[in-house]
Amino acid sequence: MDSLIQALDPLTMAFLFMFPLLFLLGFVFRRRKLPYPPGPRGLPIIGNMLMMDQLTHRGLAKIAKQYGGLFHMRMGYLHMVAVSNPEMARQVLQAQDNIFSNRPATIAISYLTYDRADMAFAHYGPFWRQMRKLCVMKLFSRKRAASWESVRDEVDTLVRSVAEQNGKPVNVGELIFSLTSNITYRAAFGLSSHDGQDEFISILQEFSKLFGAFNIADFIPSLGWLDPQGLNTRLAKARQSLDRFIDKIIDDHMQKERNVEAETDMVDDLLAFYSEEAKVNESEDLQNAIKLTRDNIKAIIMFAYGTKHENDLASLQKQSLETNNTSGLVKTPHIFHSCIALPKMAKQN
Repeated sequence: MDSLIQALDPLTMAFLFMFPLLFLLGFVFRRRKLPYPPGPRGLPIIGNMLMMDQLTHRGLAKIAKQYGGLFHMRMGYLHMVAVSNPEMARQVLQAQDNIFSNRPATIAISYLTYDRADMAFAHYGPFWRQMRKLCVMKLFSRKRAASWESVRDEVDTLVRSVAEQNGKPVNVGELIFSLTSNITYRAAFGLSSHDGQDEFISILQEFSKLFGAFNIADFIPSLGWLDPQGLNTRLAKARQSLDRFIDKIIDDHMQKERNVEAETDMVDDLLAFYSEEAKVNESEDLQNAIKLTRDNIKAIIMFAYGTKHENDLASLQKQSLETNNTSGLVKTPHIFHSCIALPKMAKQN
């Protein structure tokens, strides 16, 4: 027996000892693994990725009729469960919502939000709760919005622009979109001019495209090196553009002398919580409960302005469909109400 052991080389000996151990570990973990809900059978490696065109509300409802109110699909190495049953939906959305409250983040979202440094994709916990309190009480409160001088200035500018077009057709949708964009830009950065606004909007548009772009690495990480769309290069370039743009604004705000009576913008409000290291606790005193890094500030500004821009763009597209002819204006009285309200607001100011 001793001669047989000596005759075997070290590699063979290692294999003989490791194989039974790996088999035993695999057996133990397999026994502990709970089965997934029923669902369509997928192919090796890619799973159900060929069914991605069916992942609409109608397509999922059709699959639910076949597999039940809770079914499982595998997209590459990513497991997904669809809920299409009232009682199960109540468990997910109400009874156990703290377990399912975290949003999944793709590679693009994680990278462009500075590893979930904003409120939209941050995991549910002390940071998210304090960030929500900061947004509700400081950044987006009704009192705060009503005090913005930029609202009155931009409305006055819009009214004068419309008055100059007396007797000429006016695209109300584009005017309202421009108005809200200008107000948001000034409220965020405190800039009296619109210099750099087009650049910032183009950066956000690139972010929006990257957020929704298909990336094979999100489903099969081992194939991330392929990158046929050049997403990795675009991600790095997009974040560098945002860093360059907002870092300059943050530096300008940090260097300027603070006037207590002057109107503050979003950057000023966020810099009041600035610190080199992030800090968060459950204190009732918001000022001591959370400290934001530069990455947090940039991610929050990008989320706040980007969300507003996307909503305004969607509203503009809807209004364009409703007002594509003269008779269509009669069907959309809310647009006329907006036009009538503008001169009243300007007169009040």
